[in-house]
Amino acid sequence: MKGPVLIFDSGVGGLSVAQSLRQYYPDAALCYACDNAWLPYGLREDAALTDRIVAVCRSAVEACQPSVLVVACNTASTLALENLREQLAIPVVGTVPAIKPAAAISQTRHIGLLATKATVGRPYTQRLIDSFASDCVITRVAADALVVEAEAYLAGITPDIDRIQTALAPLWHAVAPPSSTPSLTPDHQALDTVVLGCTHFPLLKPWLTQLAPVPLHWVDSGDAIARRVAQVVDELNSDQHDGRCFTTTSAANLTAGLARYGFDAPQLLNVGA
Repeated sequence: MKGPVLIFDSGVGGLSVAQSLRQYYPDAALCYACDNAWLPYGLREDAALTDRIVAVCRSAVEACQPSVLVVACNTASTLALENLREQLAIPVVGTVPAIKPAAAISQTRHIGLLATKATVGRPYTQRLIDSFASDCVITRVAADALVVEAEAYLAGITPDIDRIQTALAPLWHAVAPPSSTPSLTPDHQALDTVVLGCTHFPLLKPWLTQLAPVPLHWVDSGDAIARRVAQVVDELNSDQHDGRCFTTTSAANLTAGLARYGFDAPQLLNVGA
């Protein structure tokens, strides 16, 4: 019998991907691993972080015996996919901001990219824009504060609306500029689509949609990842490993939040060298 789908992230953001996988494949077994000891990844040096990602993923694969690894983190995907694919004997599916599907649905050709500072500024993000949205205006907003809010939310703390609103303010200016600033020109229309370029952000979607001054299309990578998993694995089966969760440091405060997404209380992962 095939092993579970292993979802890896630095924190709880990969739970949004788990949610998409469960919607597409309700009977598939899932296993979750997060490197919360090193969270947030955006503050780490690239070379050390690459080694760390590989070490944690190797340990998680040993613990879960999965049929496929989903790297549900933009930073980890950018840095370590090649190394992971060289060192692991199972397929590895990465995550990139959903620029392509966003460009396919935007009517105004103005897209907001809501992501972490590291993702907003990385060359691979620009390559995605050049390849799939070269005719679009892209408003990039670094919103690292939303990662903190998502982590707190899964730990049982109500999101801070004021902090979320502050993080989103630059995005709203591209939707409806304040009366004190010039109106958007015909060649620079109000954005109608927002890419959630961090897997943490869909966990806050109820608050994002509530705060938006107008209805917007919110696009994340969950559906694309789910489809890709089906392409690289012949069959997704349920087994006794469904719902197991591993963290790299104590995370008892996440037990209730993980349970909402179908995962057991976290076990400590022994990360090898």
